[in-house]
Amino acid sequence: MEASPAPAAPEPRPRRTGYRRLPVQQRREQLIAVALELFASRPPEEVGLDDVAEAAGASRPLVYRYFAGGKQQLYEAALRTAADELSSRFALRLSGTPSEQLSAVLDGYFAFVAEHDAGYSALLRGGSVVETARTSAIVDDVRREALRRTLRHLGVREAGPRLTLLVRSWIAVVEGASLSWLDEGRALPVAELRDWLVDQFTAMAAATALHDPQTAEVLAGVLALEGPRPERAERLRAVLGGGS
Repeated sequence: MEASPAPAAPEPRPRRTGYRRLPVQQRREQLIAVALELFASRPPEEVGLDDVAEAAGASRPLVYRYFAGGKQQLYEAALRTAADELSSRFALRLSGTPSEQLSAVLDGYFAFVAEHDAGYSALLRGGSVVETARTSAIVDDVRREALRRTLRHLGVREAGPRLTLLVRSWIAVVEGASLSWLDEGRALPVAELRDWLVDQFTAMAAATALHDPQTAEVLAGVLALEGPRPERAERLRAVLGGGS
């Protein structure tokens, strides 16, 4: 009688591709970064925790371990991360003329957009069914910080309703321009886009100044401080109709 062959050793279970053990905070940051990429590339309602887990090289239970509230909690954490990073770009100690300061803020803003295009798109593109009052508040916090910092750069402590409307409207222009810039493959040189937005602010301020004494006073102060850059001052005066 022939001896029965020894049973084959069980095949080892394949490990999840790309998995490696990470410190708690690093793993959480990785999951958020992956989620931002996914939320930016498709509607958030089409992204599941399985998608996040697969892209991160992790398991679904591990994702739940960090975000027990499921996808909604992860979505809010991802938006908050993008919002905090973007808001930090406004907090600059600046010098120079008002237009130079505004240009420096826009440089920081577009540096964030270029480095974190997925996070930026996820932060600002609305219309998702997973949006809540909390997610809307996160985006509004960024806009309020942008408003506060812009007024500060203009030397304004208390803005009236028309000046506030001007700055809020300009912030909306910046948001729309940056999203369009991403959609169009960054075809326009960022320095050209930055200068265009500075000039947009000037033109909008000039239009508002026709109806608001406070804005007119702020714009006159900007003109006075633009002395070191006569070419900018001349352009501002031309917009105001004060050129020779």
